[in-house]
Amino acid sequence: MTGLDTAALIAVLLLGVPHGGLDGAVARRVGWPTGWRAWLSFHAAYVVLSALVVGCWWLWPVLSLGLFLLISAVHFGASDIAESGTEWLPWIAHGGLVCIAIPSLQSDLVAPIFTTLVGPESIPLLMDIVTSLFPLWVLSCIAYCVYAYHNKQYRQSLLSLMVLIGLVYVLPPLVSFAFYFCFWHSPGHIRRLWRSLDKSERSRSLGEAFIYTLLAWVSVAITFLYLNSGATESSIQITFIGLAAVTLPHMLLVDYADRANESGALG
Repeated sequence: MTGLDTAALIAVLLLGVPHGGLDGAVARRVGWPTGWRAWLSFHAAYVVLSALVVGCWWLWPVLSLGLFLLISAVHFGASDIAESGTEWLPWIAHGGLVCIAIPSLQSDLVAPIFTTLVGPESIPLLMDIVTSLFPLWVLSCIAYCVYAYHNKQYRQSLLSLMVLIGLVYVLPPLVSFAFYFCFWHSPGHIRRLWRSLDKSERSRSLGEAFIYTLLAWVSVAITFLYLNSGATESSIQITFIGLAAVTLPHMLLVDYADRANESGALG
């Protein structure tokens, strides 16, 4: 792993993971009670769900990685087109960027990363499954171009996707993922949630996000000092298994509960 790869992992943890700092505000918006006991119970539930993901990864690593790729595709796709719409074709095209395009276009570099995460036994099968989806994803992108031509609200999202595909093609996988996660997905998520919060909720939410971000940064510093910046496998495992652990509760809140709440309010 190069120094650039290490910097990419650190960026994911420092700049990407803290974008879940507004999850507490989302939970209150969908009906979670207020008060310090409810606050503690929310965090306890969050930790329990995250711990379950880690436990499942330890017991069934290949299945867990496959499910992580799937739910990440759903989450990233929904987030990337959130300001344009919810149609399935753009969703598929955007969702496949990280989970299909990166492993397919950079397979020689991604396979060792997957091996580090789950072991070598099932990696050829997993890579075959992902790369077999690549032609279908390319077709979805071509269809998306036609679709965006007739639906103007998707043109900006399509342009962004084309730029990101170019970066995925020329950059190492960890670097392209870090660029997408830190400078595209996370800022967009934070911006949309912040605009949607009531003004009365913003001060508390900002304080929570600051605390979560500070804790994440301290954890990263301690982890990499403990690893002495030389344990390549451990740093990859900590980054991506940790990311999978927090993705499940984050996705349940943002992509399920909050969307269901908005649909109910509109209905």
